Amino acid sequence: MTRDDLKLAAARSALTVVESGTAIGLGTGSTVRHLVELLGDALEDGTLSDIVAVPTSVQTERQARSRGITLGELGDTPPLAVTIDGADEVSPGLDLIKGLGAALLREKMVAQASSRLVIICDETKLVERLGTKVPLPVEVVDWAIGHQARFLETLGAAPALRMNGDGAPVRSDNGNVFLDCTFPEGIEDPAAVEKTLLYRAGIVDTGLFLGMADEVVVASADGTKTLRRDE
Repeated sequence: MTRDDLKLAAARSALTVVESGTAIGLGTGSTVRHLVELLGDALEDGTLSDIVAVPTSVQTERQARSRGITLGELGDTPPLAVTIDGADEVSPGLDLIKGLGAALLREKMVAQASSRLVIICDETKLVERLGTKVPLPVEVVDWAIGHQARFLETLGAAPALRMNGDGAPVRSDNGNVFLDCTFPEGIEDPAAVEKTLLYRAGIVDTGLFLGMADEVVVASADGTKTLRRDE
């Protein structure tokens, strides 16, 4: 199976948690793109009905709208029964690094507004320690970026401004930019790093999603399995 096949399998498994007549959150990323297509199919064939979805990015919003999925804004919809999103890394305790899709702030806001957060991924996203495979995205305001980078270096990180193919900084839908922080040995104490970063003026949010995921649907060549926080 290809990586894309695994992503599709995880998305198909996670769709079973969506119930008709509910409001849900839709994440961002390549695995969620499969979910949006499957959700659109289910609404078309009548398997599901009366779904209102809150997208976490303009990208997801456009795709969902193209599939005829009814959209709402956070705060204007009923309480979200579930948000389904992807992840860049998943620790054994189901803590996450997210944000390489440049949507971490809205993803975190929607996840916090949901009764349940279900993560979909393939087995390559599982790690023993966060920060060992991917950098930690840190969303910052577009001012005094070098100042923030030097601060991040004091925490043991090697920050790099994320750039697009045109040589311009990648921006979130909120207009901010990203410092992707590599920790050579991974992040020893994610909670301490998160607390320190969120106290820092100019740092909008981080890609650490700690204690938030209720379930992680993991696809591999052997099939899909669901990891649960309470197990």
